[in-house]
Amino acid sequence: MTADEHAADLLAFWEVARVRAGVMRTAAVTGPGVRGSLVPPTWSFDEDPEQADRQLGQVLAGTRTGTSTALAELTHAGAPLPVPGDLSIITDAAGRPAALVRTTRVATVPFDRVDEEFAAAEAEGDGTLAAWRTERERYWRRALAPLREAFTPDLPVVTERFALLYPRPSDRGRSERGPSDH
Repeated sequence: MTADEHAADLLAFWEVARVRAGVMRTAAVTGPGVRGSLVPPTWSFDEDPEQADRQLGQVLAGTRTGTSTALAELTHAGAPLPVPGDLSIITDAAGRPAALVRTTRVATVPFDRVDEEFAAAEAEGDGTLAAWRTERERYWRRALAPLREAFTPDLPVVTERFALLYPRPSDRGRSERGPSDH
């Protein structure tokens, strides 16, 4: 898929998602405004395509409602911390837009203070805190090494909870055909 095709796919997804998610509630009177006009940032889970698509499937199924990032990763990338109300589009491993989410909660906590509730929301492994710690430690040891950062039990972790805005269960049939079919 070319860059132009990716851009067209993303715009088509956003046109449908923003309306179905209620982002344009005042558009009839005042227009969509900045929030309804600008396409939110896009991202996908994981570096491994199979894992990325599996985790996206968990979001679409409603079993994954959280994600976490080592604060060092954001700092090195010059990326801002997420804030409640942020919108983002999650793509599949091939870069196709698939889900519109809104951040509902953000907290920065030491790795060893992440709780069972958040671990269940991120749905790593079997969804337990032990599985979350094993998977995330393994990932951060690998991801932080090139940044010359070390994993430690008190590593600051940005935990983000989100709500799936689109596709809703009533949209599932449409979303499975892909954004260009909307």
